[in-house]
Formats: sequence, C-alpha cells, structure tokens
Amino acid sequence: MYDLLLLALLLAAVAIGWWLGRRERQATDDQPGQHTLSRDYFVGLNYLLNEQPDRAIETFVAALEVNSDTIETHIALGNLFRSRGEADRAVKVHQNLLARPTLTPAQGSLVQIELARDFLNLGLLDRAEKLLENLIHESSDDSQRQQAKLLLVDLLEREKEWQAALDVSQPGLIRQYDNIKRAAAHWLCELAERDLDSASPSLARKKLRQALNVDHHCIRATLLLARMEHDTGHYKAELKLLKRIPGQDPGSAALILEPLRDAYRLLNDEEGLEKALKEMNEKVPMTATVIMLAESVQRRAGHLEAAELLQEEMTRTPSLRGLDYLIHLYQQNASSEEQRVLAPLNEHTRALLDARPRFRCGQCGFSGTELHWQCPSCRQWGTTRPVMGRKSD
Repeated sequence: MYDLLLLALLLAAVAIGWWLGRRERQATDDQPGQHTLSRDYFVGLNYLLNEQPDRAIETFVAALEVNSDTIETHIALGNLFRSRGEADRAVKVHQNLLARPTLTPAQGSLVQIELARDFLNLGLLDRAEKLLENLIHESSDDSQRQQAKLLLVDLLEREKEWQAALDVSQPGLIRQYDNIKRAAAHWLCELAERDLDSASPSLARKKLRQALNVDHHCIRATLLLARMEHDTGHYKAELKLLKRIPGQDPGSAALILEPLRDAYRLLNDEEGLEKALKEMNEKVPMTATVIMLAESVQRRAGHLEAAELLQEEMTRTPSLRGLDYLIHLYQQNASSEEQRVLAPLNEHTRALLDARPRFRCGQCGFSGTELHWQCPSCRQWGTTRPVMGRKSD
C-alpha cells in the first residue's frame, strides 16, 4: 500500500512538473530571462524522494494554481488523501475547488461527485445525499448523473432505505448492472420480511414475486415463499417451491435440505423424502444429502443398512463429514472396547469439521458459520453460499 502511494505521488509530481514547466515556458516567452521552475515543486519532490508523502502532498497542493489546466490534478490529490484514510483533508481540497468561480459546469459536477465520496467515507450521509440528489436533477452530463445514481444507491443501501434504493435504480441501473439487479431482488426480500413482521402476507408475497421477476436466480425469494407455505400448513406447495432452488442456484442447494426433510416428515412421507434426496444427489451431489439419506434409512431399516449406504458412498467419494457420520453410526452398536477406540476418532473428525467455515462468499472469500445474504466484507448480495464440495466437505 505504501509503495502504491509513493507511485501515485510520483505520477502526480510528474504531472505537476509538466504543468509548472509549461507555465514557466509561457512566462519565458513573454518575459525573456525568467527560467526558474517553481521552488515549491522541487521542495515537494525532495519530500517525496525522502519518503515524506504527507509534506509532499501539502507542498504540491500549494504549488498549483487552480485553473482549467490543473483541476484534474487537484481532484487526484484530494482523492489520494481519501484513499489514505484522510477524507477530512480530501473534503478541504474539493471544497476549495468548488469555491472557484472559473469551474465549468462539468468540472463542478465532477468535483461534487468526489466531494460526495468524501462525505460517504466520513459517514456524513445526509450531506452526501443532498449533493448527489442535486447532481441527478441538475447535471447535464449523462455519465455524471449515472455516477451520482450509483453512489446514491450505495448510500441508501447503507441506510437500509430499500424502497428509495429501488426507486433510484429502476429501471435503468437494474437493466445495466448485474450486481444492482441482484441487490434489487434482495431489497424486495428485505421489504417482504418487513411485511411479514407486520402481518401483511399478501404484500410480502407480491414483493417476493417482484423479486423473482427482477432476478429469477434469487433463491432467497423462493425460500421465503416456501416458508410462507410452511407456516400456513401447505407442505406440498412448500416442497414444490423448495425443489426449484437447485435449478436456480446449484451452489445453494444445501439450504433446502432441512426444510425439505421437515416438510416430508410433517406429511408423514419418509419414502417420499428418500426418493427426493436420491434425485437431488443425482443432480447436485453433496455429502450432506447422502448423510440425510442415511439418517432416513436408519429410521426405516436401522443403523447397519444406513452404514452400508454411507460406506458405499465413501468408497466412491471420500469425505471427512461422511467419515464423521459413519463413525457415529458404528458407535451406536459397538462394544465397550470398540467405543473406547472410536470415541477419540469421532472427537478428532468433529474438531476438524467445527474448525471449517460453513459459508463462503464467492466474490471476496469471506467465510463464517452464518449465512449472510449481503456479504459483510465486500457488501455484495447473494454471493455467499454453503461450503459443500464433496471432497472437501
């Protein structure tokens, strides 16, 4: 990070040197005999070479006059402050630019966008929101309005203003950006959960269907619809919805196992559960599915047949989770001596499994034991899935 900062400052120094040299050449043409480049530039360069970036930045800012030739360099220096965690200093640079009467409307909009980023960085959301709303309504530059909308959506999302974020995003941003499309479906799910909390199931159902229209891969919407069917005792309808999820997102298929099992049990249909698990394992092979199938076989035919099923699966595809459950099955009918031998093995496999994360974000790799629909690290929606690889499970 420090090396990148020095590189960025060095590039800024080159740009400043070029501009100052150009200015001096113009001055020389007008007044022969003047050949001195700005002393401040050389002082700043000296600070930079001596790895004193703070003093270098301050000196470069002082060396530059604000005009149409230097506006982008000033913006870059302000952004450099922000990237170093000094957004308050970035605010000063960008506000100083806005105070200049010589800025064109396009330059003023550009500076306001960067100032809004500074406010966001500092947590001054109200001030950022006002800036961005003004830009969206007043800027004549389509690309700058687009940038302002994206920043405003990010701000509204941070404030959990889901409906407002939807209003800004649709239809343009949702159509143009896949991450906004995924996010919009989850914002609708958030609103649906609020409706459920306030006992408005019809409104919740409407929003969940909207979420699936926005993004048909949104398994969260399908899971919520299935939960609603479960809560009203419509278990067959629940199963129908749950079985859609492996097709929507195979990587999230493990999420349906427990509700699938519970629905079949409430229907008193153990045979249907075994059939559904076998079909699911053919489509999306997972150790967790085989273990649940073995549990069902154990209830129906005993632990020996369940162990035989699991042993056959383990022969084809070794799995730590499968081995852990197989040891558990053997323990159930073991002698005292066998129990003594098996118990430490079971403890070791359990400790290894407990140390592994249950969920991982496919975008940034953040992992943990809880499912987050929005990754706490990269803040992307719908990128966290169960860790369910057969050989690593």
